[in-house]
Parts: sequence; structure tokens; C-alpha cells
Amino acid sequence: MTEDFKPTHYLLQSIKTGQQFSDQGWTLDAPNEKEPTLVRTVYEEVQLVVKDASMGVFRFDEWLPVTRYLQGSSAPVTYKSEGLAKYLGLENLYITFSGYWPEKGVHMRTCSFKETEAYSVCGRITEATKGVLVVASAGNTARAFARVCSDNNVPLLLCVPEDNLDAMWFDEPINDNVKLVCTRSGSDYFDAIHLSNKVVTLPGFFAEGGARNVARRDGMGTTTLSAVDFIGQIPDYYFQAVGSGTGAIAAWEANDRLIVDGRFGRHKMKLMVSQNAPFLAIYNAWKADSRQLLPLDDEDARHQAETIVAKVLSNRFPPYPIAGGLYDCMKDAGGDVLAVTNEAAMEAAKVFLETEGNDIHPAAAVATASLISEVQAGRVPKEATIMLNITGGGEARFKREKEVTYLKPRHVFDINPGTEEIKRVLEQLFK
Repeated sequence: MTEDFKPTHYLLQSIKTGQQFSDQGWTLDAPNEKEPTLVRTVYEEVQLVVKDASMGVFRFDEWLPVTRYLQGSSAPVTYKSEGLAKYLGLENLYITFSGYWPEKGVHMRTCSFKETEAYSVCGRITEATKGVLVVASAGNTARAFARVCSDNNVPLLLCVPEDNLDAMWFDEPINDNVKLVCTRSGSDYFDAIHLSNKVVTLPGFFAEGGARNVARRDGMGTTTLSAVDFIGQIPDYYFQAVGSGTGAIAAWEANDRLIVDGRFGRHKMKLMVSQNAPFLAIYNAWKADSRQLLPLDDEDARHQAETIVAKVLSNRFPPYPIAGGLYDCMKDAGGDVLAVTNEAAMEAAKVFLETEGNDIHPAAAVATASLISEVQAGRVPKEATIMLNITGGGEARFKREKEVTYLKPRHVFDINPGTEEIKRVLEQLFK
């Protein structure tokens, strides 16, 4: 984005070839490489440095590719479980909580770990960056980016399926530098991504990048850093629900950095990732031992996305096959992909509320349900050190305590709008 920007505390590296290169400000891909690969950050600081809690997520800034601090962030908080641990008979269950839980010291105003991504991504944007950031989302990511960009005056265009608008709630109105457009009712997350891909071909807009953006992954990786800082060692097992799997990739990358640090163990934590049945794109590919995702009809996918309670887990084209993607992570770390029904997720949410004392998002309930089923089936040792990544929670409480407003879309597009129509609408929105 800007030629003179040269960060000093990290380099970027192709996972496919190992070549290292400097970040030109918004580098998403390895230069001069033909095969698709994620790039990762290689930080100058090889040991985990955790700064004062008042810095929010930026307390981990030595392992974040940021050029500036933004106001209002909150880091994930890890604590040793008593209630759920007792319920399951576990000796070393640790919960990493992202959301709203003032008593635990976590104050995420959008109640989701997607804030860790949004602050890190927006902290990577330099003062010289020109244009409108474009983010596609099924809900929580859009809410997080809207809040962070509104508070820090970053121009933003959000693309969200119309059926997911109930996720666009806020405790304070969103400023006008943030605009929301939708794909019509009956569309899904992939349709919103397709729209955003067309938008970023127009002048004046640039893609956030999703899993390809190292700032997004390293922001999510702060959940693992929080856990290891609190526990004092790398966990044996890591439980999280996945739609794209980017959070699990981030955990795997953080694990690698912690091994290099050397103070927390030298093992890989088993990635126990879960999906919400019947939307099982990652689960089906993993169970077939296929690097490639299995074919899925568009209409079937949209129907499955409508059916699941954890709408945010409905990514049809996750970064699973790409070098450094979820397939590679799972093969390297070990673990499994698990399927969880709506009923099991809702029951797990109830168990968490009763045993731990806070409400959790449906995706976090899917992760909790997978932990419950694995422990009850005897596949996880009772003495194992387990990290349960609660990726969102406290929303019901937050809404009881605050008055919320909803961000309304400026325009609703058909499922596959033409570029000329998109251009005409956006010229009106950003004139």
C-alpha cells in the first residue's frame, strides 16, 4: 500500500518455500511464487513478551505485525476451570474466554474474539494507507471490524448476508466511515465473499485478506498466548469450533513460536476442531483424508448454512487445502475434526452457563460440546492439560446491561450482482 513502510520487528515468510521478505505494508502473498501458500510472520523477538494488561490485545505486540496502537481493545483472558472441570472430571481444564466478563477482566464490546483480529489488522494499516478496507463476514467479524473501525476512523465497507443482520448490534451507534451492504435473503457467507471480491477490483478499495492476512491470524493467536502465559506450558489439547479454521491455524503458528521460545515445552498441542452439523465442509474432507474439499452443491450449502445454530461456522471455501492451511496444521499437530449437532451445542451452552456462570456464543457452544463428547467417550485423558477456546460469550448479559442499536444496510444486492451495479452503488455511498 505504501512504498516507504518497512517494519523492523518482523519479516514475512512463505510457508511453501521458506523464502523470507519484508512487508511492503499490506503484503498478503509471497512474491514470485506460483503455487498458493500462506505467508507467516517471523518476529525478531523469539521469546513471548507479555506487557501490561492495560494495553489490551497490544500487550502481545512483539508478536503482532502492527505499526500503531488503537484504543479500546481487550485481550482474551485465561482461567482454570472449576465448574465445567468438575462436571467432566478433568484435572487441568483451562478456559480462554473472549467476550464480555468484567469480573474476569475481559471487556470485548462485541463479545467475540474477532476483536483480536480487527485490532491487529487495523493496527497493521499505516497512516499512509489510502482507500476503503473491505471485509466479508457471516456476522461476528463484521461486528468487530465495524466497532474498531468506527472508533478509530478507518474507512470500511462490510459485506454480510442479509439473513445474518441480527449480528450487527452495537452498544453505541457506528460512525459514517463504516458502510454495510448485504447479499439478499437466502444467500450465505460465500455469497458475501463473492461480492467483496468484486468490490476490491474497483479503484479505492482493498481486501482485508482473510486468512492470508498475517495480522488476522496473529491477532487470533493471542488466545493461545494468553493460555500459555497463564498455564506456564503449552497445552496438550486445543478445542475450538471452526468455520474457516483460521483460528486453529493461528494457534498452530503460535505453538511453533512458543516451541522456539523454549520455556513452555517443545510439543504440539493436538488440534481438536469442531463443526456444526450438517455444515461439515472441513469435517468431510478430513474424514476422507483429502487435502481438497469435497464437492458441495451451492443450494445444498446455503440450506445447510441456514440449518445450523452457529451461522459463523458456515464457510464453504475455508483455507484448508492451501500450503500452511488447516490440512497441513492438522497433519502436523495431530488431533481430529469433530461434528456437533445443534441439539448438542445448545445443551453444552446450558452446561457452560450452569457450571461456569456466563452465556456463550453458539460457535463456542459447539467447541464445548465437542470437548464434552470426547471426554465422555474416554478419548481425552482426565489429567491432560486442555485449552478450551471460548471464542465468544457474555452477549446475553451485555445486552441486558446495555442498550443496543442495529446497523442497517445501505444497499441489498442480489446473490450475483454485476460489477457495473456494484460500482454505481458504491460511488453513491462513498462520494
